[in-house]
Amino acid sequence: MQRRKFIKDNLTGLPILLLTPSLLASSCNKEDDHEPNEKTVIVIGAGISGLAAAKKLKENGFNVTVLEAQDKIGGRLRTNRTLGVAFDEGASWIHGTSGNPITTLAQQAGMSTAFTDDESLVCYDITGVLRNNAVFNDAETEFEIILNSLKNSGGASQSFETVFNRLYPTKVNDRLWKFLLSTYITFDLGDLDKVSSTLYEEGEEFSGEERISTNGYDTIPNYLASGLNIQLNQRVSKIDYIDIKVKITHNGNVTEADYVIVTVPLGVLKSGKIQFVPNLPIAKQTAIQKVGMNCVNKFLLTWNTAFWDNKQYIYYTPEIKDKFNYFVNVKKFHPNVNALMTFAYANYARQTEAMTDAQIIGEIMLHLRDIYGNSIPNPTNMLRTQWQTNENSFGSYSFTQVGTEMQHFDDLAEEVYGKLFFAGEHTHIDYFSTAHGAYLSGIREADKIIAL
Repeated sequence: MQRRKFIKDNLTGLPILLLTPSLLASSCNKEDDHEPNEKTVIVIGAGISGLAAAKKLKENGFNVTVLEAQDKIGGRLRTNRTLGVAFDEGASWIHGTSGNPITTLAQQAGMSTAFTDDESLVCYDITGVLRNNAVFNDAETEFEIILNSLKNSGGASQSFETVFNRLYPTKVNDRLWKFLLSTYITFDLGDLDKVSSTLYEEGEEFSGEERISTNGYDTIPNYLASGLNIQLNQRVSKIDYIDIKVKITHNGNVTEADYVIVTVPLGVLKSGKIQFVPNLPIAKQTAIQKVGMNCVNKFLLTWNTAFWDNKQYIYYTPEIKDKFNYFVNVKKFHPNVNALMTFAYANYARQTEAMTDAQIIGEIMLHLRDIYGNSIPNPTNMLRTQWQTNENSFGSYSFTQVGTEMQHFDDLAEEVYGKLFFAGEHTHIDYFSTAHGAYLSGIREADKIIAL
């Protein structure tokens, strides 16, 4: 399901957003290295935004060092292959391939992808009752109409949930409507009681197919990292930018640079784990506080044999919202792999982080056995994510919560004193919460420094 696709398709139509040839050339094509200059840049974070910035700066003659707190590069582009199949813990899809810089980048990096058909689905209610297609489609159509109008009844201090519940009280406890709200709003944005009732449709998208990585999204950061000076296991604790040179404290050491690009996730900025001297400007501090940080956790389960429908997506409408209600059939793009991928969102996602593997498997199997019967076996293996308690992210991606103003995304991207720069998906006003937004933000900040 394409991130923001359902909302944007039905609110404004699907715009075809194409990158200019110059941007594609600067962001995707290998350039001849420029003559070295004496300027030094430290990039904090080896996610896609930091690596994109570092690569372009190096190609333009800058002396670049990337400091990464973890023992591997990639940030939220992480791939786990321990079960013999690439399980992307963060980004999985290229969301709209036409004009999307990730499309070209993936080809250059050797990332293979498969088309995922949003129309290939089956939906079950509790007790394994197959939902009527017409009923499901009618509910989607009504949901589209509601999305078109709800923001007109909202307010800056009101959440999506507050306004929806007031306007449509009969739908609040309806299982199908819980599912639609969960998978089309909470998954895409964040907690319904926190999502802004006026900004839920913000953000742009690319047209084209929805394609999922089949050999691992980490091929992209691995490609971008080639030839870069990256220091792993270097946790930055302080950035002092009061003097001409910026001083970065990491693992008790202090390194100086002419410019610094901070690409850590919004959750890390919110945590206050990095001290800024002097304090960041009030506008940036406000933006860090006001923009929301969602949590989505992913779970990959494998079996010896498949027992589920031969569809790309299997929907289930339980009583509890945001809980294992959406299954991706991995077998559709890995024919020899018997696996399903499912999700937990928002508060329930955070709750899963305190649960054992056995407890999670038990909860998932309650849903699958309700659909397919008690005779289906337990999975042979499971992989999981825990993004909320991960000290390198403290959440999954940014969203427009109550109190957010769109200006806050630009405030997050604003440089300070011409030497402290910021990149990451949370700094892109059009493509926040996406891998392509993160990538474009890194190119943007590199261009700022080059222009200086």
